Amino acid sequence: MTAVLTALGTMGLVVAVGWFLAHRHVLGDRAALVLARVVFAVATPALLLTTVAHADLHLLLSRTAVVTWTSTATIALVAIVVLRAAWRRSAADVTVGALASSYVNAGNVGLPLAVYLLDDAVAVVPTLLFQLLVLAPIAFAVLDRGSLGGSVARRTLSNPIIVGTLVGLVLAALPWDLPEVVYEPFRLVGAAAAPLALLTFGMSLALPRTVDSTAPRRDLALAVGLRSVAHPVLAWGLGTALGLPGHALLAVVAMASLPTAQNVLVYAMQYRHGEALARDAGLLTTVLCVPVLLVVAATLG
Repeated sequence: MTAVLTALGTMGLVVAVGWFLAHRHVLGDRAALVLARVVFAVATPALLLTTVAHADLHLLLSRTAVVTWTSTATIALVAIVVLRAAWRRSAADVTVGALASSYVNAGNVGLPLAVYLLDDAVAVVPTLLFQLLVLAPIAFAVLDRGSLGGSVARRTLSNPIIVGTLVGLVLAALPWDLPEVVYEPFRLVGAAAAPLALLTFGMSLALPRTVDSTAPRRDLALAVGLRSVAHPVLAWGLGTALGLPGHALLAVVAMASLPTAQNVLVYAMQYRHGEALARDAGLLTTVLCVPVLLVVAATLG
């Protein structure tokens, strides 16, 4: 748990720097949008290429992966049904709401949690791969429907995040390994993804709150409830039903307890939809993840 608190503290400091820069207008009024585009188009694709290229794809066939994928997909579908069928939100806002409810901070919080609490960095891989291979491509396909020019398939396949993920998949499936020197430029650029996303998040918190920049309360309550309560409970139920051993059950429930990823805000800013919801859900679920993880660790650890 010390590792999680350290990771959250580090994230908080970077977010605070972003808030200060925006509050003092150090980088100009459009800095947050520019940084979000750099993260989306350059840093994140490079990070995903190197991450997926080194992932063990056999983990996609494990019982742990089944629980992770099923619980995450269920949470996303519940958010979609409520937001679209019950509350009549637009397709773009439904997509951002579903991401805020199901897309977790697997890198900044999940990785140190897996290493120090679970003593197994591989525990984060099923969550990470599901988000990269399923959630993100589907979300971008929907969000790109509003773009002009070309078919949906062409726009989706030209999305830099999807391209980075697909290239990583091809490299992971190769029967031989490329020299590490090939990955070093991508690893160097990809290392900027997390801090830049956190700076963007901090800058968004400094923006003055107006009616248009406030997340709808029902949407925010739904995203936070699904992210911080429903997902861990569902993962525990599915893992128990499938007979996962104690350590594996703790791993899937802990991963399901992670907060909403700051990348959701980056995606929302890129497509100019649901920015307030992504920002507020990220903030609230990050605050709540500490007590939730303490309960999980005390119950299953």
